[in-house]
Amino acid sequence: MTKARLATMWLDGCSGCHMSLLDVDEAIITIAQRADLVYGPLVDAQEFPDDVDVTIVEGAVSSQDDLEKIQHVRERTRILVALGDCAVTSNVPSMRNPFTVKSILDRVYVEGADVQKGAPTDGVPTLLRHAIPLQDVVKIDVYVPGCPPSAQAILFVLNELLDGRIPDLKSKVRFG
Repeated sequence: MTKARLATMWLDGCSGCHMSLLDVDEAIITIAQRADLVYGPLVDAQEFPDDVDVTIVEGAVSSQDDLEKIQHVRERTRILVALGDCAVTSNVPSMRNPFTVKSILDRVYVEGADVQKGAPTDGVPTLLRHAIPLQDVVKIDVYVPGCPPSAQAILFVLNELLDGRIPDLKSKVRFG
């Protein structure tokens, strides 16, 4: 039997959802027996692969770089999972939305700087006007709310997806 191809990605967020994923503890061994982790912050792969069965994405879309990544991932993934409140609603990253990008950059890199005042431009992704949830950019197949979702909820989702079912999360998760 061929193993499923599993990927994870972290956009604009705190990585708490990936920490919650790691909190499945020894159950990760069972998942590893059923799926190959082909991309993510825990894997050395530098380029997102083709033909991924399930990709779990945490974080909001806040930059041009995030936008291009999530569109690329959607093209190459059969089932896309929005993991956590930042991916589902843009949660904490969207706290910047009432302000202009220029005012944010000025506050951090001019007002808050003691030396080399000015926003960096080389190698820094261009911020979008607003931080937005994944669903505003691409089709999402499964939503897993929580800040972060519990390890048990993530494990339930993974097992259901690896069994070929879309998980029913009504009794497993909550926002916040």
